[in-house]
Amino acid sequence: MDRTRQEALNKETALINKLKSLNTVLVAFSGGVDSTYLLAVAQETLGQNCQGVLARGAMVSNQEEMEALSLAEKYKYPVQVIDFDVFNIKEFRDNPPNRCYFCKKKLFETILKWNNRNDAVVIEGTNASDALDYRPGRLALQELGIVSPLFEVGLTKAEIRVLSKLRDLPTWNKPSMACLASRVPYGDPITKELLESISRAEGILQQKGYSECRVRVHGDLARIEIPSQEFARFIPEASEITDRLSELGFRFVTLDLMGLRSGSLNPI
Repeated sequence: MDRTRQEALNKETALINKLKSLNTVLVAFSGGVDSTYLLAVAQETLGQNCQGVLARGAMVSNQEEMEALSLAEKYKYPVQVIDFDVFNIKEFRDNPPNRCYFCKKKLFETILKWNNRNDAVVIEGTNASDALDYRPGRLALQELGIVSPLFEVGLTKAEIRVLSKLRDLPTWNKPSMACLASRVPYGDPITKELLESISRAEGILQQKGYSECRVRVHGDLARIEIPSQEFARFIPEASEITDRLSELGFRFVTLDLMGLRSGSLNPI
């Protein structure tokens, strides 16, 4: 067994011990790589003392929600769905650089209020790799006492993918996803219609086979980010994709020659 895999397994043992110490948990579940792995380990470790909760709202595409619920049904994860109206948050609509702080704060306040087992500890899937990125929402989690077990035991995104593959979780190689609002430059107002356009635009790209993609919006310009190795395939399809995005109201459609990169709109 290679050293990297053994280190990941050692951290998983620490994760299991951490979960046992919490006894009863409510897992914030999105269907992504991290929260799926966390929910899988938590359910295996705690059984009926583990429950998942998925927040339904405009910040997540319908496709992502359906995939998450399908995954929960397939693996019999105990997941409840709660509605979360992100547009009730003024700071979300105004979109300042610390928008994520206000959104996370309200989201987890809602989850804490909904928590139907007073003894359940609310946990979520932030991992050790997230510390390398701009994450203002981390402060909100700390203020509310939300536990981040993956982060605490030092599990990185790469290690979580390795461990997910060992468990035959279909999310092991799932592209990283983020709130749809992350496609809008800070300071530009966010509307429900804008997020719907972004979701539909990325859905068009995904239908064409670009599983890893972002459509960043600058006014009436849509800036497409895909991995640079897919540029050659994209060019012959550019006219069709441009026409379809134009139908969504975008006047200009561009391909970002820097390729796909996480958090490209974050402060430097």
